[in-house]
Amino acid sequence: MRDDPREGSRDPRLPSSPGFWRSPLRGPRFTSVLGLVLLVGIPVLFVTGLLSYAAYNPGLSPVNDKTPDKGILGLYLFAWPTHPRWLYRLNQGVHVTLGVTLIPVLLAKLWSVIPRLFAMPPVRSLAHALERLSLLLLVGSGLFEFVTGVLNVQLDYVFPGSFYPLHFYGAWVFLAAFVAHALQKTPVALRNLRRLREEGSDLVPTRPAEPTVSRRGALWFVGSGSLLLFATTAGQSFDGLPRRTALLAPHGGADPGSGPNGFQINKTAAYAGIDAARTSEEAWRLVVTGRTGTVRLSRAQLSALPLHSAALPIACVEGWSTSDQRWRGVRLRDLAALVGYEDDPPDVLVESLQQHGAFRRAALRANQVADPRSLLALQVNGEALSPDHGYPARVIVPAAPGVLNTKWVARMTFGAL
Repeated sequence: MRDDPREGSRDPRLPSSPGFWRSPLRGPRFTSVLGLVLLVGIPVLFVTGLLSYAAYNPGLSPVNDKTPDKGILGLYLFAWPTHPRWLYRLNQGVHVTLGVTLIPVLLAKLWSVIPRLFAMPPVRSLAHALERLSLLLLVGSGLFEFVTGVLNVQLDYVFPGSFYPLHFYGAWVFLAAFVAHALQKTPVALRNLRRLREEGSDLVPTRPAEPTVSRRGALWFVGSGSLLLFATTAGQSFDGLPRRTALLAPHGGADPGSGPNGFQINKTAAYAGIDAARTSEEAWRLVVTGRTGTVRLSRAQLSALPLHSAALPIACVEGWSTSDQRWRGVRLRDLAALVGYEDDPPDVLVESLQQHGAFRRAALRANQVADPRSLLALQVNGEALSPDHGYPARVIVPAAPGVLNTKWVARMTFGAL
């Protein structure tokens, strides 16, 4: 074998030497296949992430806005609809499941191009410097987004600071680097797939080691890893047998209990610091404020108002959801009518008794209040709400993120936003 001119006098024991990287799997075709998979998956991941943020209606009220300094990045935001009722469930299920499924592809792609991260000299020209900078941002922000996303799903987010702004701004940095990289490399990737030989590429090792698996086998290995993650995550968006396959999802497996209240929850009454004495029939009152003043209602008085039913799911930002549960309670627009909004229900600020955790207060748009399926629920599946599901009363709104379906409601202020 002839000496490769790329070796020069560099020490082959250093990662800056092409001779250091000996895996025969590396090559432009292997990298190109992985890159094209990410080219399809990453835009879907980004769009569903932006839609998830829009679903919080961050432009409505500061209590909903977790990225107040977003500026021009928030120009795409719109009033989140209530139709179809499963909209957020679908969006977030796709976002989280796809993100987890793409992890093996992302890691394999980074592994396949790692020799380029150590290429010497580090900068050959201004154009090369810009390319290296975009690559650094792409790798760094990509790893950051995937790691923080998984931590948020699995561990309720353990990094310092808030998940929302970190993940939101990181996504925009990642997108900018991804678009720049895709514009430059997509034509190259397509050419690589058409080539019969891979000579002349800096990804092809100069002194390859003996292969233990073919490149096709390696691609099957990566694909099998993605399929395994998909199969052990996707079920958290369903009920029945599929949920039992979601072994890697914190809300996979069987329902946490039995009976009408036995479906999935995210925040327990104990975690939220709910004092049973404050939620008793004698002590609890719902305070409703609006145009004509304030009304205080006991649970018995709420139960005496016209009650309505709605079959709605709960869907959380972590990707898990329930199937439709049968809720029964007072329509939000009827509560608005009690305080002077008979024909034009406005936005509402909902406050909870909870002492711990985010979204103790949440705002709902007028279109959400006006929807006849939006309820202050007192019952679910024919039985009174359990403490973990929000007793004495909770909000349930079609297509809204779970955190906006406030539990343990204490006060509702209409038209204050």
